Amino acid sequence: MLELQNLTKRYGDRLALDRVSFPVGAGRLTGFVGGNGAGKTTTMRIVLGVLAADDGTVSLDGRPITAADRRAFGYMPEERGLYPKMKVLEQTVYLARLHGWSPAAARRNATDLLERLGLGERLGDTVESLSLGNQQRAQIAAALVHRPEVLILDEPFSGLDPMAVETVQSVLADAAAQGAPVLFSSHQLDVVERLCDDLVIIADGRIRAAGPRDALREEYASARWELLTTGDAGWVRDVPGVRVVTFDGGWALFEASDDARRAVLAEAVRRGDIVEFTREHTTLAQIFQEVVR
Repeated sequence: MLELQNLTKRYGDRLALDRVSFPVGAGRLTGFVGGNGAGKTTTMRIVLGVLAADDGTVSLDGRPITAADRRAFGYMPEERGLYPKMKVLEQTVYLARLHGWSPAAARRNATDLLERLGLGERLGDTVESLSLGNQQRAQIAAALVHRPEVLILDEPFSGLDPMAVETVQSVLADAAAQGAPVLFSSHQLDVVERLCDDLVIIADGRIRAAGPRDALREEYASARWELLTTGDAGWVRDVPGVRVVTFDGGWALFEASDDARRAVLAEAVRRGDIVEFTREHTTLAQIFQEVVR
């Protein structure tokens, strides 16, 4: 497990990070979200040793992180960092070799990974000749080719079409399944919500919410309820204590106190046409808006 504890960073008078603490569990995908300037990239760079924290610690499996540990990390920066004149396969093999892989093993793993990322037909092309989306895939391959023990990615889904997003999701999920802690940032909240096991929300350099995705959904659960019936659900409007938000034939979305909610359920059961009665699904976007405002 990778653990950040009380990371603090100042740039002059500006407090960029204010006692930032959260774990990145082994074998788990942790989504790291926040607005521009919230502190995501600064946090990642401190974990990687690119920046020094003014205070706080980063540990791996309960011990202080070392330079040797970081050499086994995989990192994808938001800014593209590949050599534009090198061919895609040549560069990916080169990066694996830098991590100690044999020529044959590096070529084999690089080829397999690039093919899986949809670059099988572009192995001999230079990086600069690729589209921006394919450059992003190549950058992801560069971070993963040496099978890192910890994986940190800054905006890995930027510039990818929906099919490419699905492909990258699968590759990252496999990396986590091998036991690596995976921390990734993204502005695409729907992608984060779909992919992550754990979620960290940062704003103004402070952690506003952190924990397992489903636990956060429960913690910030909506006070709204959905009723679906085979008949007309218009009667919900007449239940005391209920405020209907949206209504469409047999479906109603409403706000209600606990007593009013129970009254709606009892009436729906009495009528015998109930299909579904659930709390409104709380999205990551809703949680984000709740904790950063």
